[in-house]
Amino acid sequence: MAMALSARETEQLIAVMQALTHAYDSSEVRHNVGERLLSLFDADFYASYVWNTQTQLFESRVSINMDPDNLTNYENYYQYHDPITPKLQQRLRATAVAEIMPQEELIKTEFFNDFLSLDGLYYGMNFYAYDGARNIGDIRIWRRASKEIFQRRDLELMNAIGPSYTNALRTVGKIQDRPVSPDLEDAIPSTGQLMRQFDLTEREAEIALLAAAGLSDLDISLKAGIAPTTVRTHMRHLFEKLGVTSRTALAARILIN
Repeated sequence: MAMALSARETEQLIAVMQALTHAYDSSEVRHNVGERLLSLFDADFYASYVWNTQTQLFESRVSINMDPDNLTNYENYYQYHDPITPKLQQRLRATAVAEIMPQEELIKTEFFNDFLSLDGLYYGMNFYAYDGARNIGDIRIWRRASKEIFQRRDLELMNAIGPSYTNALRTVGKIQDRPVSPDLEDAIPSTGQLMRQFDLTEREAEIALLAAAGLSDLDISLKAGIAPTTVRTHMRHLFEKLGVTSRTALAARILIN
């Protein structure tokens, strides 16, 4: 990233990256990151959705500092009368709303006057995360009118964060999307159960569950916030403690009979 960061920006950026490695579902990732992005960008409002390609709707809302009733109105009406978001969604990079529609035009729209302005949203910036052609989550950040419009530097910083955000959503998605039969749901132990039964550390129990879910060493490292070499060390210890020689055997071993 070819830009000099202030001490505050560096601290906030580290907090963003840490938030990307300590969550277990898409909503948690998006909320944790949202809180830190507001601080990093000196912004006031945050919302995030996942695009449902079947219904062609934005769903699975996460928001900060926005009125839930107002967002429900967006979901029920204004997303069908939204002059900016469909265009922003086509961008594969962070984009300021002003790049799509000049501010003087935006404030004349129904979308602004009957939706955005009710919470005080004025200057916006969006980023959309894609897994192939699938939109797996977005970032919508807004500032009040008393602050400055998002600048190129803000967009560059958001673009630098974007790949890590996308990878985090891909990783948790692999866990959430993996089908589990009803017969096996009750057989999946908690980390506490694994720690007691096999004398594992909390980290080893966490990695055992991720490995049993089918995640690769790289996926586990992104999820747990540790290096792939550290994952491999933990896996070696797990094989020794559980008396197994493969991930398939590990998964079978930790199921509760």
